[in-house]
Amino acid sequence: LDSSATLSPNSSMTTKELQEYWRNEKCQCKQIKLLFEIPSTRIVEHHLSKYVMYKIIILQTGSFDSNKSVIERRYSDFEKLHRNLLEEFSEEMEDVTFPKKTLTGNFTEEIINERKLAFKDYLRLLYSMKYIRRSKKFIDFLTRPELQEAYGCLRGGQYTKALEILSEVIGLQERLTRGNPVSVVPTLCAMVVCHKDLENPASAFEYGEKALSRLCMHTSHRYYIPLLETMITLAYELGKDFLSLQEKLEEWKTKKDPIRVFTLKELAVREYIK
Repeated sequence: LDSSATLSPNSSMTTKELQEYWRNEKCQCKQIKLLFEIPSTRIVEHHLSKYVMYKIIILQTGSFDSNKSVIERRYSDFEKLHRNLLEEFSEEMEDVTFPKKTLTGNFTEEIINERKLAFKDYLRLLYSMKYIRRSKKFIDFLTRPELQEAYGCLRGGQYTKALEILSEVIGLQERLTRGNPVSVVPTLCAMVVCHKDLENPASAFEYGEKALSRLCMHTSHRYYIPLLETMITLAYELGKDFLSLQEKLEEWKTKKDPIRVFTLKELAVREYIK
């Protein structure tokens, strides 16, 4: 398995949390791989310069569903990734060749096609290295621009647009961080905030349950109490059992010193602020 750091079921977990736990365990037992394709490019003109955007399709294999994610990156993004990875994985990157920039003819069809194939092989090679594919720098390259855009929309009150982007990126983010399910909690909570402000309490509650199941063993996480408080409100609104959630909140309060706790929305709008 790619990951050995998995949660353990315990008696304090609810039935839904246990179900979510075992779903995650089953996913861990499948050999999940990502395939990278770069089928097309487009030339973007910006002020007095222009650059090529490479369309990257990321396909998941080894699961029952055929999920795919589509992102775009430019040459300079790949360059930055390579520099960042070299800082941390100089030995692992020793035999990795990065597509060099040519002085002339950058936008010829031949050069662009050569780079498409080179970047496809480059991503495949990076993903084949366990420590690199788990690294924050590699995961950020594949997800951070989209997450930054989504949170920008959230801060601007464009909740529908934010949800559209988050719904696209969450699947890829989950697949890339299978050994660390807590890392997707901020994204799930951002989706809770969006659905709640769009007056979709049922959908907000659904994503809240997913986030809460990942925090059942991490009650010191900064999102845990704000999420619990939001879930209590949603459960009451939907006529669901909120007493068990209330008990968890009271239990936490008896164990911890009173501290300033942000609301879930306050936490969400602070993510990805430069």
